[in-house]
Amino acid sequence: MCGILGLILADQNKKVAPELLDGCMFLQHRGQDAAGITTCGNRGRFYQCKGNGMARDVFTENRVKGLIGNMGIAHLRYPTAGSSANSEAQPFYVNSPYGITMSHNGNLVNSSDLRKYLDDKVHRHINTDSDSELLLNVFAAHLETYDRPRIGNDEIFTALKGVFEQVRGAYACTAMLAGYGLIGFRDPNGVRPLLIGERTTANGQTDYMLASESVVLTAHGFTKFRDILPGEAVIIPKDTVKPEFRQVVPVQSYSPDIFEYVYFARPDSVMDGISVYRTRLEMGVKLANNIRARFPGKDIAKEIDVVIPVPDTSRNSALECAVSLGIPYREGFVKNRYVGRTFIMPDQAERRSSVRRKLNAMESEFAGRTVLIVDDSIVRGTTSKEIVSMARDAGAKKVYFASAAPAIRYNHVYGIDLADTKALVGYKRSDEEISRVIGADAVFYQDLGDLIDSVKSELISTFEIGVFTGQYVTGNEDRYLKELEIVRAQNQRIRELGVGAGVAGENLSCDDMVDVKAESDIGIYNSGDYA
Repeated sequence: MCGILGLILADQNKKVAPELLDGCMFLQHRGQDAAGITTCGNRGRFYQCKGNGMARDVFTENRVKGLIGNMGIAHLRYPTAGSSANSEAQPFYVNSPYGITMSHNGNLVNSSDLRKYLDDKVHRHINTDSDSELLLNVFAAHLETYDRPRIGNDEIFTALKGVFEQVRGAYACTAMLAGYGLIGFRDPNGVRPLLIGERTTANGQTDYMLASESVVLTAHGFTKFRDILPGEAVIIPKDTVKPEFRQVVPVQSYSPDIFEYVYFARPDSVMDGISVYRTRLEMGVKLANNIRARFPGKDIAKEIDVVIPVPDTSRNSALECAVSLGIPYREGFVKNRYVGRTFIMPDQAERRSSVRRKLNAMESEFAGRTVLIVDDSIVRGTTSKEIVSMARDAGAKKVYFASAAPAIRYNHVYGIDLADTKALVGYKRSDEEISRVIGADAVFYQDLGDLIDSVKSELISTFEIGVFTGQYVTGNEDRYLKELEIVRAQNQRIRELGVGAGVAGENLSCDDMVDVKAESDIGIYNSGDYA
């Protein structure tokens, strides 16, 4: 799960970098691991700044000054399967053919086949373990078949058709062809979001922006926008002549990842015509109905004293749940906003300690009360267990734990690195068993049908829900899941041996070194001071 941006300004004398940087701030919630911007100058030269860390840390004043040009793309990385090396920060770049840079949000499930194809058939070198680099090189390989000094939109769309037909998984992408323009495209199932907006300038010209969420567009005055459809692509030429849209391949399904609405997206975003905020309110109503049904014939207000959210994404659902139940809503946890997401943490011990650093329980809201704690979801159960323990330490008489999402029983294969399936607390456990694991008096889950009803619209009624059912939109992914477990095991082995990016440890065999990451990217670093 990542954030992507693309922006092209009609005024070719303006720099696009400051606005891309500002846009990154609006998408920081989608990835705090790394950030990158690549711009293109009038002569077709790329200028790039990227690295590990938050956008505010990577994009220093000196670095942004060196990013010239009126068009560019940006990326905010959330790491999957251990892809946390600086060398895997995006956008990625290849110089042949024509010069291409790309940002990718999602995850490919046939990466091993693509790697073999790139090596055996088209002889393109892959330098990282990132599937985003694979996607870029597959696109480059299809463009290379034309063997022309210059190409046009038709050739680009045809190359993208080859990508769509060859690549399986989730991908929303922004790309830039040196001296040519911006490109945006989305996988045939529409798993990951991508929107395009336009903004009229003071002199009547038009700027265009591509973004993962609508909040970036509205914040920058792009009042007219729409979603890129599944299997659709758009090309925006550098002179900002009207973009060309094309349905490159037929829509296989219109199935956005429902986890976007449960957890990842900002509540003030609208994606695929669906308000994230409204869906979370409706999740709260549905959850309240489910909880009420668990206390048949009883006055729910006498069974539960207070509803308390786990900040931040569960607040909307928790508030509406409290209103529907007629129970007071209170903010019982104070959040330290300088600690990142705990399920991104590399190991269980670090996640446990991080929860205590991240949240503090206010005793006044727990002491002597039966509390209903509402969270957006329960993944490994580590965070939930610590939260329940904190509530009891603060004096809670009883602790009920509710999830705005159904039980997560399977791995996520399209860009959210939750855990191996066996590490999920919901894997092969009943609700009663889960409540015992996390130490709650009872656990209340959202019904899957209710969740879908909370999110669906007239246009979209199906969603990617594989984390709940094990049935993925791209089909059976057992092979990929096994590959994923091997990668995680290799990364864990390297961490245990104390090996970092580019650092050799003691007693390492060749097998141990197979996944050691390069310390830095081999791409372009020509935007000034990187000290």
